[in-house]
Amino acid sequence: MPFPPSPRTRSGPRRRSLLAVAPAALALAGCTGGDSGGPAGDGTSAADRARARAARDSEGLAEHYDAVIAARPSLAGRLRPLREEVVRHAQALGGGRKASPSASPSASVSATSSPSPSAAVPGNDKDALAGLAAAERELADRRVKALGAVPGELARLLASVAAAGAAHVYLLTEGGA
Repeated sequence: MPFPPSPRTRSGPRRRSLLAVAPAALALAGCTGGDSGGPAGDGTSAADRARARAARDSEGLAEHYDAVIAARPSLAGRLRPLREEVVRHAQALGGGRKASPSASPSASVSATSSPSPSAAVPGNDKDALAGLAAAERELADRRVKALGAVPGELARLLASVAAAGAAHVYLLTEGGA
């Protein structure tokens, strides 16, 4: 006897679609044909610019997390691991931010550059999480679109970071609800 369908309708990505993102992104990254050890020239400088841009994007996202954690301390336990992962992404991409896992939310904000004005935090937890999820989704989408324009090793890194961003979107929208 089959089970009846769940009365709860879900919005957003399903686990299956998130699990499908990583292999698809990695397959796309493997098809770039570029190689990170090519001669110095336009390709290398374009890759360096793409890497620097991706690191800045991750640093900006970490600032957004900092702003939300400072404004909504009740979310700090849920958001701090995701923020720390975003900081690790920035570091892997060549950014200079340091993670401060033991710092309080206010200390982590003061220890980093001030959050950008675009990181204004909504007045309730649900909207704050939705804003972070939208920022993660937009950044993951941009990174997936950039895969074909960067050399292989950087494409693989961007694909991995984009897949992590898609997982963050799930955790922010469905995972803790």
